[in-house]
Amino acid sequence: MEIKRDRYLNKLIAKKNNGLIKVITGIRRSGKSYLIFQLFHNYLISSGVPEGNIIMIPLDDIEYEEYCEPHALFEFIKGQIKDKEQQYYVFIDEAQYAITKQEMKSPDVPIRLYGVLNSLLRRKNVDVYITGSNSKFLSSDIMTEFRGRGDEIHIAPLSFAEYYPASGKDKSEAWRDYLLYGGLPHILSEPDRESKSQYLERLNKEIYVRDLCERYDIKDENGLEDLMKVLASAIGSLSNAQKISDTFNSRGMKGISMPTISNYLRYLQESFLIQKADRYDIKGRKYISTPAKYYYTDLGLRNALLNFRQFEETHLMENAIFNELIYRGYRVDVGLVEDRRKENGITKRRQLEVDFVVNQADKRYYIQSAFALPDQEKIDQEQASLLRIPDSFKKIIVVSGDTPVWRNEEGITFMGIFDFLLNEDSLEI
Repeated sequence: MEIKRDRYLNKLIAKKNNGLIKVITGIRRSGKSYLIFQLFHNYLISSGVPEGNIIMIPLDDIEYEEYCEPHALFEFIKGQIKDKEQQYYVFIDEAQYAITKQEMKSPDVPIRLYGVLNSLLRRKNVDVYITGSNSKFLSSDIMTEFRGRGDEIHIAPLSFAEYYPASGKDKSEAWRDYLLYGGLPHILSEPDRESKSQYLERLNKEIYVRDLCERYDIKDENGLEDLMKVLASAIGSLSNAQKISDTFNSRGMKGISMPTISNYLRYLQESFLIQKADRYDIKGRKYISTPAKYYYTDLGLRNALLNFRQFEETHLMENAIFNELIYRGYRVDVGLVEDRRKENGITKRRQLEVDFVVNQADKRYYIQSAFALPDQEKIDQEQASLLRIPDSFKKIIVVSGDTPVWRNEEGITFMGIFDFLLNEDSLEI
């Protein structure tokens, strides 16, 4: 079954032979290898590139283990480049395997993989693509090391628009499955609910938690997993290290120091398992450093952490909207607007939340996620913060189901979740 990932494939095609290292980052099992080894590879073949001119090196495959040593990697690649007049394409998959723990931990130890990439960059007939599952030692460091010669493409799990046609189900059933099992591509190949659940639970335990513990020398695996569960329970809620520490204490769980909690949060973000949405004071036009919101990159992994026992569609829908906005390339913050009103001659202040402040270049949107709007009271509640924003940028409330798109007298647009997710230009409707 071929899953279309045209957004990412078109980005790779547009960046082909641009003289930069293409760095494809994303959570493990999100489809990075499939993107370059199958979709992009097939595109190159169809455009006339000989098979022998595409050099593919999956470093997480035991068959290629010897090439995790940078010198051996370079010699192997050099040996494959047999004609200086022809163009070659080098795919290095899971490149972090060529970076030692010592290189990762110490800023004074040079990362030898960068020397390999630098040497390849100097060859005008070589176009380099690398993938990796950790931002700290790939995208951010490579962008710094190569000073504008690295070009990052971040890949997410399947969007609903990618998942739905591949699922073979109607929209409502596909949506329920998507909220429960997420968008990791392999989930579509699992035949039943039990196998889907087991796959996600196995990934959490054997891939993500173990990978984090090995990469960052974490000794307290249970503590890390407990923290991940606390975050999973709190999607859609404001959080910080102090609140998480208080949660541990209130539940009688083993305490973890706040510096350790802060480190764990950073590790989870660097590994793309969670994403942070900062708070933004809309009227004051400033960021508020803490607390913030954390959203899971994949809903299935989030649900599996909690043994599929906390299926709150309201919060899951909010997380899905956040992920979709990130997928479309927007910067997404959590909005805050202050409301002042007089009651009995006394001015009272309250802070109202805007779920998402969405920015891209000169465009801005304010978006509320509302699972249901059964009556005018609920509509008034959801639009209260939007009506107090003192600018004319578009304001949108996304509702579950197939609600038709309409606009009320206050200028607020209402649309159903399917119109929002399945039309990439939905914010312009």
